[in-house]
Amino acid sequence: MMNVAVIGTGSISSKHIEGYMSFPNRCQIVAVCDIYVDKAEKSIEDYHVNASAVADYKQLLNNPDIDLVSICTPPSTHAEIAIDFLKAGKHVLVEKPMAASLAECDAMIAAANESGRILSVIAQNRFRTPWMKLKQVLDENVAGKILHAQVDSFWWRGHSYYDLWWRGTWESEGGGCTLNHAVHHIDALQWMMGMPSEVQAVMSNVAHDNAEVEDISIALLRFPGGSVGQITSSVVHHGQQQQLVFQCEHAKVSAPWDLYASISQENGFPERNEKLEAEIQSFYDSLPDSQYEHHVGQIDDVLTALEHGRKVFIDGHEGRKTLELIVAIYKSAVTGQRVTLPLSETDPFYTKAGLMASVPHFYEKTASVERFEKNVITTTGHE
Repeated sequence: MMNVAVIGTGSISSKHIEGYMSFPNRCQIVAVCDIYVDKAEKSIEDYHVNASAVADYKQLLNNPDIDLVSICTPPSTHAEIAIDFLKAGKHVLVEKPMAASLAECDAMIAAANESGRILSVIAQNRFRTPWMKLKQVLDENVAGKILHAQVDSFWWRGHSYYDLWWRGTWESEGGGCTLNHAVHHIDALQWMMGMPSEVQAVMSNVAHDNAEVEDISIALLRFPGGSVGQITSSVVHHGQQQQLVFQCEHAKVSAPWDLYASISQENGFPERNEKLEAEIQSFYDSLPDSQYEHHVGQIDDVLTALEHGRKVFIDGHEGRKTLELIVAIYKSAVTGQRVTLPLSETDPFYTKAGLMASVPHFYEKTASVERFEKNVITTTGHE
């Protein structure tokens, strides 16, 4: 039985709490922490867990009864909290984005290596059945080589979204929609296709004059084999329709799942290749569904790794790759230059201080509220 502490009780913490509660014979929540201790107490009450409420996570570092910690705090705090718990001998599951800089990612990975403890970074969409199946379709090359990748990470957030005290500043949030919303799809892209070798990007704030950070960015990518891609990260798109589309040699495949195959006529114009579509669809349908999805799936993976002494599916190195691609988008958007990957430790954008010294403040934050009384996450059924 794994004893778990949840650090931070913002809206995303409910996904962690409910995830752990899905496995009552494998784990139990024994502590909940928030700087507003009444919020921790409210979570304990709402979920009827037998846990203690604390205001300072450091009170839990030397607690021998805690095995695993979920970190659900603002991104700027991830590294410090994760490193402290890893050094204290606890396993760590940290929300996305992994950290505020590549330097912090490397410090977290080093702490995990030195302690021999698990560090896993949330990328819950990798556990969704359509994404898992799409990954296998691409890996098995049934549609041919990837020629072009299209990532539409379209979200919509109202003006007041950035009124929450830690949102909308480079210091506390670490960035805007590219870092905190498109991270899901950017992670999926690098997982499915690998890292690009070059990035060219632009960004702007077009609708949120109460935030320093961007609310839209567009990036063009070149991959080592010559393939190209594009990523649009946004919180200004009504309808919140998100998709990953891969145009391959023989067919288009995507999530949400869609399939279209073309074959050339004698004059080069296309006609639909229904035979190949049937073959690809049959392969897709033959793939098993994920037993557990979203946060539940990732929590199952972490628990299984701890129970059987194996590696987690998404470790610190995987979380770092996603952040490196995001940092490259920021660097290109700020400098107006094409950025080559990987980024070195001597790159000014490797550290948070270097990034902070370069990024624009599109606007200054005009409001700061401690909490929203109603804090419900609304997502979409289109991704």
